[in-house]
Amino acid sequence: MEPLLGAKIGCLFALLVLTLVCGLIPIRFKWFQTATATGCHRRVLSFLGCTSAGVFLGAGFMHMTAEALEGIKSEIQNLVIQNRTKSERHSDDDADSAYMDYPYGELIISLGFFLVFFLESLALQCCPGAAETPEVQEQELGTAHELEPHSHGLLPSPSRGPFRALILLLSLSFHSVFEGLAVGLQLTVASTVQLCLAVLAHKGIVVFGIGLRLVQVGTESRWAMLSILSLALMSPLGLAVGLAVPQGDSKAGQGLAQAVLEGMAAGTFLYVTFLEILPRELASPEAPLAKWSCVAAGFAFMAIIALWA
Repeated sequence: MEPLLGAKIGCLFALLVLTLVCGLIPIRFKWFQTATATGCHRRVLSFLGCTSAGVFLGAGFMHMTAEALEGIKSEIQNLVIQNRTKSERHSDDDADSAYMDYPYGELIISLGFFLVFFLESLALQCCPGAAETPEVQEQELGTAHELEPHSHGLLPSPSRGPFRALILLLSLSFHSVFEGLAVGLQLTVASTVQLCLAVLAHKGIVVFGIGLRLVQVGTESRWAMLSILSLALMSPLGLAVGLAVPQGDSKAGQGLAQAVLEGMAAGTFLYVTFLEILPRELASPEAPLAKWSCVAAGFAFMAIIALWA
């Protein structure tokens, strides 16, 4: 077996095992169940959830969004250069500059954000009974305040939690496929191992946060495990595709399509982070500075990992 092929196969199994282990820890251990947690245990879980929220925030901005913007900009520049060389007449430099200066990446990420916003609004419009009325929510909050002195306040609608968790899984699955594809397309053993280690460094904590989020929204154990298994297979799948692609074989527009998909995935990831994860974790007025510190710590971890990823 060639050393490069062996290194890539080793990376494939490493990505699979790490994702499974980190994702299943919060699902299999009852200690992470927030429903039965009280006192100090509940506070620790809250701080852990805030840390995972910071990790998601960092993953969205420092990894998914940054990679999508870089990829889209690079592919747009390549298209402009190709069109300029293929054209028989000299193209207008000012027009080309205008095309290249337009924020295509930001537009595509925003489209991903609004796509999920539209799908969620459409689901609530078609199934109005799925959303709780304000009166029902106020009654539940009143009961919670009577029974629990440290209430978590106004939380996102429970009916939206599973939907947004699914969107989070899908967006991260897209990103995981492209990460595995990047590893599979490396040309040397050193670059393969270096990129794989960078992916592993942030993959574990992000997937742990996904498992914790599935537990928090009340996902049934078997469905949560199946979701983590599906997510764990995405990076190895992308790596296997990279192995199957002959070196140097790249179809026209393939890179742009990949960059656009990554941009859409980044937009959906940011939507769930800002409208589901952060509001849920920061809803309680208890220990706001400690929660800020946890969110900042999670974000800082991902920012440091971005130096090598």
